[in-house]
Amino acid sequence: MEESQTNGSNEPEITEEERAKRPDALSGCAGPSSRKARSEETTIGTKRPDALSGMVFHAMRMMAGTLLSRILGLIREMLTAALFGATRQLDAFFVAYTIANLSRQLLAEGALSASFVPVFSRSLAADGCERARRLSNEALSILILGCSAVIAAGVLLAPAIVDIMAPGFAPAERALAIALSRAMFPFLILVSVGALAMGVLNSMGSFFIPAVAPAVSNLAYILFLVATRKHLSVWNLAFAVLIGGLFHMLLQLCWCSKLKMPLRPAVPRKNDAQLRSMMALFLPYAAGLSLNQLNPVISRMLGSFLSAGSISVLTYADRVLQLPLGLFVITISQAVLPMLSRQDPNKTAEFRDFARDAIRFNLFVILPVAVGLAAVSGEVVHILFYRGAFSEWAWKATSTALSLYALGLPGMASNTIIMRAIYARRMPRAAVMVTGVTVCVNLGASVLLMRSFGYAGLAAASAAAFTSAAIFAARLLSRSIGEKLSILEVKWLFRLVPPLLLLAAFLFALKFFAPYPKSSGVALRLLWLFAAAGGGASVYAASTVLARCPEWKWIKGAVAKKRS
Repeated sequence: MEESQTNGSNEPEITEEERAKRPDALSGCAGPSSRKARSEETTIGTKRPDALSGMVFHAMRMMAGTLLSRILGLIREMLTAALFGATRQLDAFFVAYTIANLSRQLLAEGALSASFVPVFSRSLAADGCERARRLSNEALSILILGCSAVIAAGVLLAPAIVDIMAPGFAPAERALAIALSRAMFPFLILVSVGALAMGVLNSMGSFFIPAVAPAVSNLAYILFLVATRKHLSVWNLAFAVLIGGLFHMLLQLCWCSKLKMPLRPAVPRKNDAQLRSMMALFLPYAAGLSLNQLNPVISRMLGSFLSAGSISVLTYADRVLQLPLGLFVITISQAVLPMLSRQDPNKTAEFRDFARDAIRFNLFVILPVAVGLAAVSGEVVHILFYRGAFSEWAWKATSTALSLYALGLPGMASNTIIMRAIYARRMPRAAVMVTGVTVCVNLGASVLLMRSFGYAGLAAASAAAFTSAAIFAARLLSRSIGEKLSILEVKWLFRLVPPLLLLAAFLFALKFFAPYPKSSGVALRLLWLFAAAGGGASVYAASTVLARCPEWKWIKGAVAKKRS
């Protein structure tokens, strides 16, 4: 089923002459600093290597903030694990948090981002700041109304939702999960407004502050838990989530105001073609993403029938996975979407080449991470969580889940970029189809594998689902642009596979000749982990340079942009 290659709205086409008459359209709205940020934006219309260097440059700027956020996120999980371990009470909290978080991922970071960023980016480029500001304020009003309705419905339907997500809970855990989910539903409106602000900032060329906002949220969470540790309860976790969401929102709203793009509610206009275009994209994207969000629900629902702590160990493994996923995959995809959105939809060959190279760069970065996590998952989980109430069973179970999740990282990375390309080309039906395939594969594989492998089967099913989704999404995108993406060309694989094999050989040799000092102090264990990470990265980097992988040219171009 092919999607239209036009922009799908009533927005007028902008000629080069008209664009030239609008000097402020791409210069930002806040004077020299914003103009500099916008001038650094690279569109695909330039030579592709320059565009790819621009993508890498913006991703590198985001990685600095994201790294801080992910480190604090791991500290947050380490603190949670040390205080609460892997218990039924914590299972109840994770189910309740998943309910609020699913709504956030669906409305805020899912359908809203997919529909708002392409329309806002084009409005900013074509119409200038005033028109784009009006569009963002109208979107804010619609977002607040929608979130309020979802919160009210969620509070009312919490018992039914918990029964669906965790049918295996005993009455005490069920009651706790219901109460916690009702308390955390306001988290949705906090992070949704923050996500809208992030879309505005990314479209204006500001990537660092949106990337560091989750770090502020995690820091607030950690400080609240430390301050209330003498009165330990899972309710502390719920309140910490709300406080973190508040700081996440406020930081980005303040930065929007600094860039002269303040977010204030405005009455939506019925005859606004751009707003109608955004809403027309929002509904099908929401439908598709609602299917996609069934994946964690499936894991937790089926996990509630397994041994106590199964949901917790899957959650801990997933949180570790979020470090490379957020640091590399998400940062690259967020840099890609505004650039793809400004691309002429009729220049299919140019679009295909950029999308293919963006996917390859993502794989170039994430494949060694997947190999590394699969090889040293036990050591990573031990250094992060093995303390306090976190038992040896929880350590081994989380390690197994992490190694299986790592196998799905390449599929997640590829699918994330391909879906951004689908959003940029305004293909809502394709998005629904991809998420439908993901859910079907995940559900079928989970039911099949959990009978023999328990929680490990659920982790393996998730990895298989994302890999299947990436393959299917690539085929749909190829049909839309009329040309094959040809991501895994033999020549490209021939350059990349040997370095990956060398990396795996190095890690297993290190484990054999210099085993992880499990019984030693924290300093020695950290030293071993840093040696594994640093040595593995050096082996991979050196071997890919010798193999003349083209991705290094884009990295050098990004470094040159940073110095200039």
